[in-house]
Amino acid sequence: MRVHFLFLLLIIIEGVLGLNTLKFSRNDFPSDFVFGAATSAYQVEGAAAEDGRTPSIWDTFTHAGKMADKSTGDIASDQYHKYKEDVKLMTDIGLDAYRFSISWSRLLPNGRGAINPKGLEYYNNLIDELISHGIQPHVTIFHMDLPQALEDEYEGWLSPKIVKDFTAFAEVCFREFGDRVTHWTTINQPNVLAMSYGNDLYPPVRCTSSSGLNCKPGNSSVEPYTVVHHALLAHAAAATLYKEKYQGKQNGLIGLNLFSYWCEPFTNSTADVTAAKRVLDFITGWIVNPLIFGDYPEIMKKNAGSRIPSFTKHQSEKVKGSFDFLGLNHYTTVYVQDNSNNLQKGLRDFNGDMFAKLTDSKDGTPGQYIPNYLTSTPSGMQKILEYFKEVYGNPPIYIQENGRATPYNETLNDTSRIDYLSGYLNAALSAIRDGSNARGYFIWSFLDVFEHLTGYKMRFGLYYVHFESRELTRQPKLSVQWYSNFLKKSREMNIEMANLNVMSHTPE
Repeated sequence: MRVHFLFLLLIIIEGVLGLNTLKFSRNDFPSDFVFGAATSAYQVEGAAAEDGRTPSIWDTFTHAGKMADKSTGDIASDQYHKYKEDVKLMTDIGLDAYRFSISWSRLLPNGRGAINPKGLEYYNNLIDELISHGIQPHVTIFHMDLPQALEDEYEGWLSPKIVKDFTAFAEVCFREFGDRVTHWTTINQPNVLAMSYGNDLYPPVRCTSSSGLNCKPGNSSVEPYTVVHHALLAHAAAATLYKEKYQGKQNGLIGLNLFSYWCEPFTNSTADVTAAKRVLDFITGWIVNPLIFGDYPEIMKKNAGSRIPSFTKHQSEKVKGSFDFLGLNHYTTVYVQDNSNNLQKGLRDFNGDMFAKLTDSKDGTPGQYIPNYLTSTPSGMQKILEYFKEVYGNPPIYIQENGRATPYNETLNDTSRIDYLSGYLNAALSAIRDGSNARGYFIWSFLDVFEHLTGYKMRFGLYYVHFESRELTRQPKLSVQWYSNFLKKSREMNIEMANLNVMSHTPE
């Protein structure tokens, strides 16, 4: 009778956690495959004006009321004060690694020069706490939060001066933390960073004055290309420095991160198939082609013409091969419809140069696309990984962000997130079985944070954060137990599953 009861209990638990949909376990992945979760400095730390930190462009942006919900990251999830509690929660889940970023203006308040002792102390403490609990720190040096001082001085990423300052910032990180950090990502999503120079969604909020958007005067047809060019040169300079001066004694790895959709044609017409490949070149190839081949995709150079900068021979040689791995942020698939027959004459921006319309559903109407992160197309994960294998020679890849948004008033029973994560993990495993060189997977995000697009209106976290409470209490969602069980190989019956308590439907 006891055997039948335990068998029944296992079925119930598997149904609640979505484990019955899993045709795989952690043991199916390579033994050295890394599983983790991620956040970034401005989105999670808080303490925005404490202990010597100066404003970043995100502080300026949010304090001007630019977010739809008028929110800021002044407090966010307050990891600056609660890092020990958070590391304990990571240990409870069983994470192999935690991906986080360094706040440039917390470590170097003037953007260069003197180190802030309190900022240095915080990151040393966080890294030491992670390592003491057996969690690998995967550090992103820059994650969108440029010091406002550098934006004011020379317009940040628009100036070639950023290359020297970024490299100096990176060296501080290598020198101070590299004895314990073995996985460095230089820059997060330079392709998304660049697109913020053509809309009013992200700082520094620059765009062509005729766009009708509420932004500072800029040039949306040129500036995105300039920003990526400088970001690639900054990455290459920092990576070269690391490899020549630090890697031999610190034995770490260094890479660059990019955002990418998978792109499917809206119809099976030749025009749409060609357009889907063109969009991949514009979004993914924009970053990866220079790293692999030393230059931008030919279609980008053709469509953008003189508006896209050219690499000198020396620059091309430095950028090409300047990575040990690539970081991939992938959330969803888009459907692409050709728009080359309806080109508007005159000045074009980056989106116009793609000659395509995008949508997140084949049932939708293609148009200007802003991802809602609510759609789930797991097959896109397998396809984008196989694309890297076939087109770019199968470089080592860490999936550094993948996750599901839910509304602010979500319950703790986040079964939609479990379904999403299990589907995308399964797709990643299929790609690995087919030869993909994927090395790790990080859920976005470890806990609810300030989101760049939506502030606090959407939640991505495994842990629910009570933002209304002074204590910012963390509470595990059902996905915590699902991920923990997966990481602890819980397809086998064990006491943890036998004692599992199904959560209430609303946060306490």
